[in-house]
Amino acid sequence: MEQVMADELDALLLDLVEWVAEKPRAYADVMDAWRTSCPRLTVWETARDEDFVTRVWDGHGAMVEATPKGLRHLAKSGRATLHSGGGGDRIDPVTPRPA
Repeated sequence: MEQVMADELDALLLDLVEWVAEKPRAYADVMDAWRTSCPRLTVWETARDEDFVTRVWDGHGAMVEATPKGLRHLAKSGRATLHSGGGGDRIDPVTPRPA
C-alpha cells in the first residue's frame, strides 16, 4: 500500500512541476489547486521540501516556478523539460538561500 501511495504522490508531484514549468503561476492559484489538508497526500509540501518548486517575487506578487531540480526530475521521468522562470527575486522564508 505504501508503494502505491508513493507512486501516486510522485505522479502528482510531476503534474505540479510540469504545470508550473509551463509558466510561473500565481502563488494563490497554486494554493487553490494544490494545497491539501490530507496528511497522506502532501503534494505542495513535498514539492517544496524536495526543492522541485519555489516561490519568487515578480514585482507584482508571489509566483511559483519550477526549480532546476524539479526540471531534472521531470526529465528523468520521461516528461519533456520546459524552461521555467520569471527571473524574479527568490522569496523563500522556509529555506533561505545563501546570497
